[in-house]
Amino acid sequence: MKRIFFTLAVTSILWSCKTIAPSSSTALKQEVKVNINLNDVKDDKVLVTINAPKFSTEEITYSIPKMVPGTYSDDDYGRYIDDLKAFDSKGNLLIVKKLDTNSWSITNAKNLKTITYLVNDTYDTEKGKGFGKEDIFSPAGTNIDAGTNFMINMHGFVGYFQDKKDLPYKVTIAHPETLWGATSMIDQDATNTSDVFITPRYAELVENPVMYSKPDYTTFTVDGMDILIGVYSPTGKVTAESITPDMKTMMTAQKTFLGKINSTKKYSVLLYLSTMKDTDAKGFGALEHPTVTTVVLPEMLPKDELVKSMKDVVSHEFFHIVTPLTIHSQEIQNFDYNAPKMSEHLWMYEGVTEYFANLFQINQGLIDEKEFYSRISEKIDHANKMNDTMPFTTMSANVLTEPYKDQYLNVYEKGALIGMCIDIIIREKSNGERGILDLMHKLSAEYGVSKAFNDNELFAKITSLTYPEVGEFLTKYVSGSTPIPYNEYLAKVGVTKSTEKVAGNVFLKGKSPYISVNHQTKEIIVLPNITLIDFYKNIDLRGGDIIIAINEKLYSLDNIYDMISDSQNWKENDAISVKIKRDGKEMTLKGKVKLPYEEKDSLEATDKSKNTLKNSWLKG
Repeated sequence: MKRIFFTLAVTSILWSCKTIAPSSSTALKQEVKVNINLNDVKDDKVLVTINAPKFSTEEITYSIPKMVPGTYSDDDYGRYIDDLKAFDSKGNLLIVKKLDTNSWSITNAKNLKTITYLVNDTYDTEKGKGFGKEDIFSPAGTNIDAGTNFMINMHGFVGYFQDKKDLPYKVTIAHPETLWGATSMIDQDATNTSDVFITPRYAELVENPVMYSKPDYTTFTVDGMDILIGVYSPTGKVTAESITPDMKTMMTAQKTFLGKINSTKKYSVLLYLSTMKDTDAKGFGALEHPTVTTVVLPEMLPKDELVKSMKDVVSHEFFHIVTPLTIHSQEIQNFDYNAPKMSEHLWMYEGVTEYFANLFQINQGLIDEKEFYSRISEKIDHANKMNDTMPFTTMSANVLTEPYKDQYLNVYEKGALIGMCIDIIIREKSNGERGILDLMHKLSAEYGVSKAFNDNELFAKITSLTYPEVGEFLTKYVSGSTPIPYNEYLAKVGVTKSTEKVAGNVFLKGKSPYISVNHQTKEIIVLPNITLIDFYKNIDLRGGDIIIAINEKLYSLDNIYDMISDSQNWKENDAISVKIKRDGKEMTLKGKVKLPYEEKDSLEATDKSKNTLKNSWLKG
């Protein structure tokens, strides 16, 4: 999973005025049959019917997940289920008792024939910033927009019977002929109004979302892997075809970087673009599955920003094929959807994955050294602002509770830096011949999809596959409370700390905006009663002014992301004209751009004697 936080600053403007389970031969003749009706949507709810298998007990429990793999939060999907009823073969109601938010007990279970219930979607309930305590992360959520779009994350629609999760699932989805389902599953129904999907167990069903919308997809093949890009864009602004060249370039580079570690034959990217209205998704980012990534981003993003965000999040999710989807602990192998136990090794599942998502780009020539060092420097800065003495393994194992929950975002910062340091240690000890990718190859061969490791044995295994120094690092800095001396490890590859003068954005300072919007008129307004930077003073742009156009390009709430993005291309002393409305009168202000600057920590390669090791680190 990766959340996108680049939107938080702009969002403050807008609102400011999986698991893998072992195979089973249990009762192969039995199956759980599911019918999902996307045709007859009432009150924004979808009817789900479960045809139950046979039971030998008088009472059984049906559950909707509390949590799903990759999300690291208690989400309680059962709160979106209404009017759950159970029937026998004659249509008589059976007694149902709700045990908690996510579970229902059914008596006289030997006679159980069907269960029915209504499903609400999660996108309608997001609070406005997408990261509220009760919000479900949008890529793990559900959408019901009758006749237009359905985001079917299966865990939001389909549950499981206790002790029956290893039964096959047959899911039939009735849908309008105008909608097409993008997924990595194979449709067993040849008609245009019904899809049938079969999975050998519940765990695999949960890992296979389907997005229904007007058909907009592309397919291509990379090194034997069939890839599908499916897009839902409410206005049609973005098409699958428009982003496919960049996705193909990126995924080709990833496959080359990974080598033989990846054996997935089909992979899908499902992109949902949000209007950002009150009833639409606002938790931006992506969620991984073994053969699918679901992505949610704002539709109003400029094309280059959208592509950049797609590269960052899709590359991160794609690398989850390595871990935890191939290399994982018992806690993930035997994931409990309603009483989950967390693994100690988020540093690997999310951290090493995030490190790979950046390393492969410099390795494959998609970014240069300066950009790579800038990203690493930024991660060091972010990590240093978190609790740097909290043992990472302790945080990971307790990530669902405070105070550890608040430190979760550090998996993308310190977690990635842990991966970097281990990579450098292995490179140094092997004279540049091997790195952390080699370690992941070995762990993949040792374990793999169907064989899990024990949490408390992983460090010893890694040490045996690498060097004692790696084990010492893990003990001292990952399970221990000692802050990592990043500069010492970077010095091994000739990279040292430096500072640089960096131009900032004229509309945002960090997460603090200089502008706001009027949601009714969609006008962009310079915030009154704040101290404005020289950019505003130099052209006499004042608090309360309404920005109509800049350099003859019109701007409003509908394309505010374009304005932010366009401003990042401005240079010092560029000529600029700003059409505004002040006190009801339109006027045009002219002048030159004055950018804000700040000193920023950075990194650069200064020790040329370490070039050989540095090059093997970045390009090996």
